[in-house]
Amino acid sequence: MRQPAELSPADADLASAAAERVVTTHRRLAEFLKAGLTLARIDAFIAIQLADLGCRSCFLGYRVPKSPPFPSHACLSLNECIVHGTAGYHTAPIVPGDLLKIDVGVVYRGWIGDAAWTYSFGEPTPEVRRLMDVGKESLRRGVLELRPGNTYIQWARTVQGYAEGECGFHLARGLGGHGYGRHLHTPPYISNVVPTWPGEWPDAHAPCEPGTLVAVEPMIAIGTGKTVQAAREWPIRTADGSMSVHYEHDVLITDRGPRILTHGLEDLPDVMAG
Repeated sequence: MRQPAELSPADADLASAAAERVVTTHRRLAEFLKAGLTLARIDAFIAIQLADLGCRSCFLGYRVPKSPPFPSHACLSLNECIVHGTAGYHTAPIVPGDLLKIDVGVVYRGWIGDAAWTYSFGEPTPEVRRLMDVGKESLRRGVLELRPGNTYIQWARTVQGYAEGECGFHLARGLGGHGYGRHLHTPPYISNVVPTWPGEWPDAHAPCEPGTLVAVEPMIAIGTGKTVQAAREWPIRTADGSMSVHYEHDVLITDRGPRILTHGLEDLPDVMAG
């Protein structure tokens, strides 16, 4: 299911409005989050905010082969859980030192918004603080490559070259970004690492065409790029149990370069009360 080559101005405005609701939800989360909350309480708060903003979760009830319907309004992934954590997979209250990835996805007037950010409860250790900063910087650098004249492999070369080559962390293998629009997942698939064999990533050399909406999302761990996932369960974890981060922007590729629709996330406080 491919996107049209270009969006109409009205469609671009609706995609932007959906993305703005994701950013607003994250802003409200940054004021709400504190140690002692449970993931279920955070998910309930997100549901209330989405209703207040006139949208709904695009994750709740979402299905992929061999998995049950996703049971939560947001993805809530704690510490070694990289992505797809549910509101019920971890029931204990959050404690100081925890690192929570919150991925908010919405449907607004038929259009998707989808962006994730990482929050520390209490001051992170120096290593985790560096991991968080590298995650944000890898996203910033990668987005600059999403412009006409480039192919998507330039995104991966930049993100991987920085996060792994310069900083010594590890991008999660098998996870990446995606096109979106009226559907949550459309081509192109956007890997965070360069392919290691021909045909591994068919969209690697696809051109960055104006009018394309992409959700790009480095997922980075301290100790390994390998992941584990239990059968018929959603959460994906680092294989060695090391801490991980997840950052995601919605981007519209224009003839003048990338336009970040979720601009403002990088200005949020990311250390919550411990």
